[in-house]
Amino acid sequence: MRLTLTLFVLFSQFLFAQRQYPVSYFRSPLDIPILLSGTFGELRSNHFHSGLDIKTQGREGLTVHAIGEGYISRIKIQHYGYGKAVYIQHPNGYTSVYAHMQKFSPEIEAYVKKLQYNQQSYEVEAFPRPSELRLDKGELIGYSGNSGSSGGPHLHFEIRDASQKPINPMYFGMEVEDNQPPTILGLFGYALDNKSNINQSNNPIKLNYTKQPDGSFLADKISAHGNIGFGFNAYDRQNKTYNKNGVFAVDLTVNGNPYFSYDFETFSFSETRYINTFIDYERYATHGQRVQQCFLKPYTRLSIFNEKVNNGIIEVKEGMNYMVEIAVKDFKNNISLIKIPIEGKNQEVLDKSENSQTDHYLIAGRDNIYEIGQAKAFFPQNTFYNNFFIDLQEENGIISIHNDQIPVRKTYTLSFDISNHPDADKSDLIIVNLDKNGQPGYQTTYRKGNTLSTRTRNLGKFKVVRDSLAPRIIPNNFKEGQWLSNYRYLKIKIYDDLSGIKDYKASIDGKWILTEYEYKKNLLTYDFSDLKLEGTKHELVIEVTDNAGNSTTLEGTFFRKE
Repeated sequence: MRLTLTLFVLFSQFLFAQRQYPVSYFRSPLDIPILLSGTFGELRSNHFHSGLDIKTQGREGLTVHAIGEGYISRIKIQHYGYGKAVYIQHPNGYTSVYAHMQKFSPEIEAYVKKLQYNQQSYEVEAFPRPSELRLDKGELIGYSGNSGSSGGPHLHFEIRDASQKPINPMYFGMEVEDNQPPTILGLFGYALDNKSNINQSNNPIKLNYTKQPDGSFLADKISAHGNIGFGFNAYDRQNKTYNKNGVFAVDLTVNGNPYFSYDFETFSFSETRYINTFIDYERYATHGQRVQQCFLKPYTRLSIFNEKVNNGIIEVKEGMNYMVEIAVKDFKNNISLIKIPIEGKNQEVLDKSENSQTDHYLIAGRDNIYEIGQAKAFFPQNTFYNNFFIDLQEENGIISIHNDQIPVRKTYTLSFDISNHPDADKSDLIIVNLDKNGQPGYQTTYRKGNTLSTRTRNLGKFKVVRDSLAPRIIPNNFKEGQWLSNYRYLKIKIYDDLSGIKDYKASIDGKWILTEYEYKKNLLTYDFSDLKLEGTKHELVIEVTDNAGNSTTLEGTFFRKE
């Protein structure tokens, strides 16, 4: 085992030696030691993580610096996604990205606010000219935050190449203390066709394993025959953190020979949704576990693989013995080694997989359209990754589109005929997706005559419901007629019970004002320093509209002396 482990280390060092990245050109974006809550390539919902999530001591407001000289090439402000994000183009061809920011430096903030007021919109995107917002190495960009779809205060940080492919920032000399090997949570075997089996089963099977004195893991010997593959569930943890992060690389050997390997050096955004073919998606949907499979499905399109003999599929023959080893590694080359002994034995299959069939066989490589009661589903070519029998049903106005155990690659269109609904209700109708508890989730709904439609990647149960309730607007830190001379911010809570907030706008004395919407807190915030108000008595008007078109307007008066 020691010899095998040494070969793995040498093989990894050889790979690292071939990669040329400037390890001393950039500095850290933060002034604190780098601790990670997310690693590059980490498995996320429908995508691989494209950067590092750097911990900011559980708080917002840490200074964020340019990692190198350059100019700001892009600024994007949005309610969701990256929130407040800035992109810096560097002279050596790389681009650095800083996301979920709280606010920017005064110069950048002034540039952004001017754009927001000109467009009368919080959400803006700009591509400044190279001469507009230049930065020196280490210069202040802004302050770390929790904006957008962030689940807590941190800095999402990326480095991209000239083609905008993200590259693992660890290659650029970022120091993260780590001497802990990845933690193995589960090991799985897969019989890959109905002629194959593992331990007399051609269903996915969880394998038992035990930790050995040398730190490796030894699986119980399995009997198998035909084409099989393996997968594992694991996480990695760096020193001084408790976050369960993604692993960096995997090497699989069969009888000591390199057979299948991949690492997270880089990937393209166009391929990232193929993560759903990289993991055991059905197990993820049913158990919430992301099992990384060490073999390729015919429809997998990923560039992360280095070695893929027979696409990682192992052909086990009668009377032959095999030793499969899976080395799971982090970036610092800490390794957890799993050994799986196999005896080739063609036995009767006792646990057979069930291939359920329906009236509709969907061919992924072409357009498919189906009528389901008063609804119609249109699946464009390559909506799904592979062909399968799709289950389509209608019951009491609820349309069932298969189930969530099949991954969806591209959006499809689901439309409903609403001609049988009362005319007075039609303007309030929306399409919702029902979760496992029957709770509705709004689907972006389009209306054309007597047809409602949505474009979605969700499967499951859908129905048309009426949303006639207008949003609510509640002053948060002030009251009607109050003096606000000593206030820096005006804060207002906004809520909607079903379809969600679509639009909002606010004005003081008839002038549009910039209000920042923090959807995680249902909060609108206005900064009084944006505009100089004349006089002392001021009229505030706030209008909020939901996705069903219902609107609420709040009108009030406050007093303020500049």
